[in-house]
Amino acid sequence: MRRPTLPRPRLPRTLLPRTRAGRRRLVRAVMAGCLLALLPATWLRLTTDDRLRAAADVPRTDVAVVFGAGLWDGEPSPYLAHRLDAAAGLYRAGRIEVVLVTGDNSREDYDEPDAMRAYLTRQGVPDARIVSDYAGFDTWDSCVRARKIFGVDRAVLISQDFHVRRAVALCRAAGVTSYGVGVAEPRDSTWYYGGVREVVAAGKAAWDAVVEPGPRFLGPREPGVGRALASGR
Repeated sequence: MRRPTLPRPRLPRTLLPRTRAGRRRLVRAVMAGCLLALLPATWLRLTTDDRLRAAADVPRTDVAVVFGAGLWDGEPSPYLAHRLDAAAGLYRAGRIEVVLVTGDNSREDYDEPDAMRAYLTRQGVPDARIVSDYAGFDTWDSCVRARKIFGVDRAVLISQDFHVRRAVALCRAAGVTSYGVGVAEPRDSTWYYGGVREVVAAGKAAWDAVVEPGPRFLGPREPGVGRALASGR
């Protein structure tokens, strides 16, 4: 008995242009797209190079802003802990007076600012010198709220080295003159993921800097930073 002959599967038609001119146009379009995608990241680098400092070289400034970076079982993630360690070091060195911790507290079981406060107090920063921003849902919101809610117009910004440029650029757009301290991390998978993510986030940063949207939550002005500074003087 002869086996039935099955039809041969047809290969899908290629999506590439069939003509040489069409292929050239496609290559040019891809290159143009790559250049456009890299423009925001280039803007960040060019506009923030002169605002980055090592921790030992930071000018004395009243306020440091530490951005949230996630919790693990209610405690700061390793990246966030390293940011807080840098802030505590600046406080002990007398280069800052107050730490503004800004992060996500959008639900009852997730409270970045309080976890950051508790960590800093364990590192020797007095509780009275720590101010919490519970609506720092992203970098832009944190910068806008630092200026409009807490009255901060000059600050040291502390984050990982791949993120601190975006923080400096956005805070400048929000009216906060700042220096950035980039916390170095091992070049592991998390670091590379953060670097790739920043290329994408740079596009949103450029949009925020131009459009200046309102934060997700603004609310009334808070005197926490002024009180914390007064308590030390």
